Amino acid sequence: MEEIGKIIEKLREWAQTVIDTLFNPEGQAEPELIPVPVKNNPRRRY
Repeated sequence: MEEIGKIIEKLREWAQTVIDTLFNPEGQAEPELIPVPVKNNPRRRY
């Protein structure tokens, strides 16, 4: 029975971690977008 109690406690800790991660109002900051250079060739028409 002691082992079952340990497993339940670990599951409870894991569930709390998942809930905190999903519903944390602060969350992770979105990564800053990196500008990608684009060739601008005015002679070429599509």
